[in-house]
Order: sequence, then structure tokens, then C-alpha cells
Amino acid sequence: MNPFEQFKGSNSHIQPKEHTASPQATDGWKKMGCEEKKAAVHEEMKRMNKLPANSTYATHRLRVLNKILQLLSIQSGA
Repeated sequence: MNPFEQFKGSNSHIQPKEHTASPQATDGWKKMGCEEKKAAVHEEMKRMNKLPANSTYATHRLRVLNKILQLLSIQSGA
């Protein structure tokens, strides 16, 4: 038996939300310049740093934001 089979259906009433960005949000990101994107990421990092230090959500989000900054710096250098 699959170890996850025992939980199958236990939370069948809970439906996960799709994490798709609205077309307006993606269009706005595409229209932003590199510096504007970096500023937006830094603002989000400031917001995450206000959360508790032991927050796994904040820790993960900061890791993702750092990766975004890394990719933006590679993109701007190319």
C-alpha cells in the first residue's frame, strides 16, 4: 500500500487553489525594467524579514527571492 493512500479522501472537501497569475500581473512584470524588478523583489524581501525568523514560509520565500535576484543579475549581464 502506498503510504499516502491512507490519507486519500480524508481532506477531500479541501480544494487547492491554482497559483496562476492574472494576465494583468504578468503583463505588468514584463513591462517593468530590470531595476524596477529588482526594487520590487527587495521590497518583498523587506516584507518577509518582518515575519518571525523561524517561519518556514518566510525562509522559503526569501530563498526564492534571492534566486530571482540571482537570475535577474544574470539576465541583465547578458
